[in-house]
Amino acid sequence: METIIEVKNLTKDYGFGRGVFNISFQIKKGETFGFLGPNGAGKTTTIRHLMGFSNPGRGETLIFGKETFKNYASILKHVGYIPGELAFPAGLTGHEVIKMMQDLVGKSDQKRLKKLCDLFELDHRLLKANTKQMSLGTKRKLAIVTAFMSDPEVLILDEPTSGLDPIMQDVFIALVKEEKRRGKTILLSSHLFNEVDQTCDRISIIKEGKIMDTFVANDLRHAKHKSYELKFAEIEEYRKLIQEYEDISFFNVLEVNPNTLEVLISTHDDDIDQVVDYLSSYELSEFTNKKETLQDYFLKFYRDGKEFGGLK
Repeated sequence: METIIEVKNLTKDYGFGRGVFNISFQIKKGETFGFLGPNGAGKTTTIRHLMGFSNPGRGETLIFGKETFKNYASILKHVGYIPGELAFPAGLTGHEVIKMMQDLVGKSDQKRLKKLCDLFELDHRLLKANTKQMSLGTKRKLAIVTAFMSDPEVLILDEPTSGLDPIMQDVFIALVKEEKRRGKTILLSSHLFNEVDQTCDRISIIKEGKIMDTFVANDLRHAKHKSYELKFAEIEEYRKLIQEYEDISFFNVLEVNPNTLEVLISTHDDDIDQVVDYLSSYELSEFTNKKETLQDYFLKFYRDGKEFGGLK
C-alpha cells in the first residue's frame, strides 16, 4: 500500500533534553495513525516539521513523497491541519477566516461547509464574531471546520478536541470515523486515550521526544497475554501463593495487595488451562479477567521510569 506520510530519523534538539530524537514512522494511504503522548512529549514538534514549519536538524519529513520544508506550499493544498495551539489572524471574523482558508487551498465547497457548520453548531451569529471574542470551544470548532471543509486527502490533527465539551468530542470522533471510511489518510496526535482507541489503526507512543513503541491497535485489543485478578478467601491461602509463585513458570505476578488479599497475575492464552488447574487447589473468592486498555498499556512506559518492552 502506498505510503503517504513518512517521518525518517527526525531529530530536532533544542537542548536540555527538549526536542525529538531519531523519530521514524510511516502512514499508509487510508490509514488512521495515532500519535499518543502527554503534553511536552514531542508530538507537536514532530507535526510542525511535517507541516513544513520547521527545518529538521537531522532526518526528513515527507508527504506524498515530497520533503515538506521545501514543498510546503504545494503539499498543504491537499492537507487539512488542526494546530494544537490556535492562533487565528487578528481582527478577522469566523466568516473571514473560512474565506481566507478557502482562498489558500483554492477550493470552496459550500455544501460541505454548511454540513460541517451544522454538525459543530457554528451558526451565523457565532461566525460573524471576531475570533478574539470567541470562546476556546468555538475557536476549536472553527479550526475543525476549516481543516475538513476542502475535503483534503490528508488530515493532520494535533490535539483536535482540546477545549471541546464531551458531546462535541463524540461528534468529532464520529467525523474522523466517517473520513476514515472514505479512505482519508489521518495522523491524530492526542493525549486522550478514548479518542485514539476509537479511531486509530496503528499507534505510536512517544516519551521525552523518543518513540517507545509502534503497534497495531487490534494487537492490543486481542493480545495473547492476559491479566487476571485473584482474591483469596483466607490470608493463609494468599501467603501460600506469595511463597510459591517465584517457582512457577506459567504465570507472572504483577501486583500484590496484602490488605485486600488480592493478586494480579498475567499469563499467555496457551497456559490458561495450567493456571486454572494450579489455582483449583486454592480457595478463591474471585478470579476475573482484567482486560488491558490502551491507557493501561501506555502507563507501562511511564510508570516509575521503568523500561517496558512493548507487545510480545
